[in-house]
Amino acid sequence: MEERKELLVLIPVHNEEENIGSVLGQMALRRIQDMADILVINDASSDASAQEIRKWPVHMLTNMERMGYGTSLQIGYRYAIDNGYRYVIQMDGDGQHDACNIPPVFQRLREKGDGGEHPDIVLASRFMEGSAEFPVIFLKRVAFGWFRFLIRAITKRRIADPTTGLQGLSRRAFTYYGQKGHFDDKYPDANMVIQMLLLGFRVAEIPAVMHARKEGRSMHRGIRTAWYMCRMCFEIPAVVWRVKLEKRSRPAR
Repeated sequence: MEERKELLVLIPVHNEEENIGSVLGQMALRRIQDMADILVINDASSDASAQEIRKWPVHMLTNMERMGYGTSLQIGYRYAIDNGYRYVIQMDGDGQHDACNIPPVFQRLREKGDGGEHPDIVLASRFMEGSAEFPVIFLKRVAFGWFRFLIRAITKRRIADPTTGLQGLSRRAFTYYGQKGHFDDKYPDANMVIQMLLLGFRVAEIPAVMHARKEGRSMHRGIRTAWYMCRMCFEIPAVVWRVKLEKRSRPAR
C-alpha cells in the first residue's frame, strides 16, 4: 500500500466543471502529489464536476445533498483527523488559488516563528508585499477594509487578507475546527480568524499568487454578497461572545 503523506490538500467543490480539471491538472504539473494527498469534497454538484475529478489521481468524497462550503471543509477536517494527517492546506476549486502556493504554505507551517513556535494557521494573502497583483472591485475593497479594522480592533493583530480561502492548518487547528460548533458552516472568513486569534492559536501570513475567476459563478455574487455582509455583522459579535464563554468554562490550571 502507498504510504500516507503528512499533508492533505483539501478542495471543496460545487458545480466547478469548468475549473476543477485545470486546478487538478496544475497540481499534477507541479507534482503536488509527491508531497501531499489530495481530497476533493464534491458538494452535491449537479454538473460534470465529479466526472472531471475522477480523471485525476485524487480522493473524492461526495455529499449527496448540498451541505455548503463551511460544512464541506469540516468534513475534510474530520477526514484528516481520522486518517492521521499532521497538516491540511485548503484551497478553492475555482482556479483562483494557484498550486504554486502549496509548497511555501507547507514550508511556513513547519517553520518556527520569532517566538520559537510553529504557526497553527498560515493565511496566504493577496495583499502583502510580494503578492501577485489581484484585481478587486470597489465594494470588496470596502469590505476587506472593514474586516481588517474589526480584526485589528478586536484582536490587536494586523491581517492583510482577512477573507482568504487559501490556508494551511496544523493538526491542532483542524482538530479544533472539526468539532461541532467550532466552525462556520456557511461563510468561514474573518469571523474564524478572529475566533482563532482570541483563542490563542498562532496565525501567520505569507504573500500568495492568486487569479481572478474566469469561469463559473462565485458563491459571493448578487444579493448573496449583501446577505454575506449582513451575516458577518451578526456572526463576528457572536464569535467574540462564544470565545468568552468558552474561556470561562475552561478548568482553572
